Amino acid sequence: MGSRRGLLIILSSPSGAGKSTLAKRLMEWDPTLSFSVSATTRAPRKGEVDGKDYHFVSEPRFKEMVTEGEMLEHAHVFGNFYGSPAGPVRQSIEAGHDVLFDVDWQGEVQIRNSAMASHSLSIFILPPSITELRRRLTSRGQDAPEVIQRRMQKSWDEISHWGSYDYVLVNDDLDKTAERLITIVEATRQRRNQQPGLLAHVRKLQAEFEEGSQ
Repeated sequence: MGSRRGLLIILSSPSGAGKSTLAKRLMEWDPTLSFSVSATTRAPRKGEVDGKDYHFVSEPRFKEMVTEGEMLEHAHVFGNFYGSPAGPVRQSIEAGHDVLFDVDWQGEVQIRNSAMASHSLSIFILPPSITELRRRLTSRGQDAPEVIQRRMQKSWDEISHWGSYDYVLVNDDLDKTAERLITIVEATRQRRNQQPGLLAHVRKLQAEFEEGSQ
């Protein structure tokens, strides 16, 4: 086992709040970070590689993994199942490597209730204002007003669950928000349960103390 345990870093935000850019900044800061590779029951698209883009599995196998507790979180989206296999994440955590999760609030709740909850760190990214969020969503393309409105409603539904996260950052300045995000990750890596060697060190101190007291 490494000198520390890895973290399950959960990043969530409404669309347009800058989550993808912040995840990229985090990975530039520490290239050893990796994204969790999801499993899905949908067919591979052209150019997608099994095990790199997704773990492509059959629906019976996916449901079996859910039943056996081998999915940290899962959801049914547009007729297909998606989920985060626990095995690869568990191996990364034990090896001291952090894993990034780009999931919504429902995925965060499921990871919170999983066997690896004690190694999770959840961060929610808020936009500086609804006006700015609407501007970012509108500037993405020539979407019809009703499409923008649906996206705004979905974004608000996501924002309403901000209170269940460990940390909440208002992304009003990308550079400063990235700095705060890195500070949070650095501090959480030092959390007591992330350091498997602490107990042995304290026992060593105790032995030294008792030896010196004789």
